[in-house]
Amino acid sequence: MAQFDVYENPNPTSRKTIPYLLDVQNDLLDSLATRVIVPLATIAAIPKPGRHLNPALSIGEIIVVMSTAEIAGISVKSLGKRVCSIKEQRNEIVAALDFLITGI
Repeated sequence: MAQFDVYENPNPTSRKTIPYLLDVQNDLLDSLATRVIVPLATIAAIPKPGRHLNPALSIGEIIVVMSTAEIAGISVKSLGKRVCSIKEQRNEIVAALDFLITGI
């Protein structure tokens, strides 16, 4: 597990609109039984994304929207299959989290 890894959403009910979960937890806390995640939603699920709060991110050929306000803790056992890392998009991710917490 690593910060900015992307996982398949294991929940069949929400998978259509939220296909992925983004791990935003720092690797220093890797020994915890939980991870802090942000849902990655389809563009259709967030038709008017907030400029700073909901950046568009690339998962291979797919564009998803970071649903930052839905940040949550999840059991490591509840994560789906790891898809990829998007650590190269770190600046956009951290800026959205910062905006959520500080408003700046």
